[in-house]
Amino acid sequence: MSLPIVAIIGRPNVGKSTLVNRLAGAHEAIVYDEPGVTRDRTYSNAYWRDREFVVVDTGGLVFDDDTEFLPLIREQASLALAEAVAAIFVVDGQTGPTPADEAIAEWLRQQPVPVLVAVNKCESPDQGLAQAAQFWELGLGEPYPVSGIHGSGTGELLDQLITYIPPVSELPETDEIKVAIVGRPNVGKSSLLNAFVGTQRAIVSPISGTTRDSIDTVIEREGKVYRLIDTAGIRKKKNVEYGPEFFGINRAFKAIRRADVVLLVIDALDGVTEQDQKLVGRIVEEGRACVIVVNKWDAVEKDSYTIYDYEKHTKERLHFVDWAAMIFVSAKTGQRVEKILELVMQAAEAHKRRVSTSVINEILEEAVRWHSPPTTRQGRQGKIYYGTQVSTQPPSIALFVNEAERFNTNYRRYIERQFRQQLGFNGTPIRLLWRSKKARDVENTANRATRV
Repeated sequence: MSLPIVAIIGRPNVGKSTLVNRLAGAHEAIVYDEPGVTRDRTYSNAYWRDREFVVVDTGGLVFDDDTEFLPLIREQASLALAEAVAAIFVVDGQTGPTPADEAIAEWLRQQPVPVLVAVNKCESPDQGLAQAAQFWELGLGEPYPVSGIHGSGTGELLDQLITYIPPVSELPETDEIKVAIVGRPNVGKSSLLNAFVGTQRAIVSPISGTTRDSIDTVIEREGKVYRLIDTAGIRKKKNVEYGPEFFGINRAFKAIRRADVVLLVIDALDGVTEQDQKLVGRIVEEGRACVIVVNKWDAVEKDSYTIYDYEKHTKERLHFVDWAAMIFVSAKTGQRVEKILELVMQAAEAHKRRVSTSVINEILEEAVRWHSPPTTRQGRQGKIYYGTQVSTQPPSIALFVNEAERFNTNYRRYIERQFRQQLGFNGTPIRLLWRSKKARDVENTANRATRV
């Protein structure tokens, strides 16, 4: 069961995102003193008394200007209203009603959802009622003086809001797979999200940096629930100024951290860039599963060898994630987009797989039989006593050895390769933790296990 949705509507820079953060008790929406920071619609869970709901932040509405993103922002606001049970129209109490407010009010009166007027920036309790009273003229009922910054007045607003929100019984936990869509600007991340959803969920524009917030969208395929997180395009750090893009990129990094699987989107026309390599490094560092999505494949001139040559070159450039599956798609035409989710599911299952200690040690015995541990110049040979999986997401295996320093990089890679081949850890990093342990301690541990 999905929660009821409340749309937050208003002209630019009236404090919609600040109010969303206040209602949601979080700091998910980007707040920055500059008009037009929010462009897509972003969702945040909220509750008041015995009601749970979702607040949807939208971009600032401007009706008399069709430049840049403004028509697309209006489209996103309309989509938010279409799925909402109620709307909160946010206005600025310090500036009073404006022609832009009146145009939005006229539009809202034509919508089939109840509307509450939240008069924001009423920080003074004495002046708040007078500031709010000016907005009766909008013809949308009682205006509520509130302060998104301080929280004053939001209780009265929410008391009225929940009269439009039906009670929701306790929802079961959804075993959803969180998927972050990351990449450089303008590689087609938002187009890919829209291709999954089948609607204009995110604004798509050839202008670099269109997406700023990380946008969550939940879809279901064959009984599996996926939370797709579209993120801001990540440019080189030296090219990013402090401001909305800076915050958006930080959100993208947080999206990687909270994802189960990361879709790294690469532009087929540009190929793998240095920035793509750095993003892969971040994905590995965070221990996330990964699928490499080569987008815009429809725009590449191809022969029967193109895909094999391209895949070989890409894997060479991204050799440190040679375990990640790669797929060639076109978000524009929808070619192979749905197959991405099959790879996501496989990677997510591998990412949370747990293997018994007995199976791990069978693989270790077989691996050592085929390739003995290295011997130092002093004639001392490495010895693996036993291994056990200590955690998942990513799978982490502790290997107890006589001296960890005796195992060089090549041998460590060999052992990792054996685990991958035998256990099918495809699409996920695995971490091997080499732990030095004295033979006497190993024997004591084994004796205790036998007594138990």
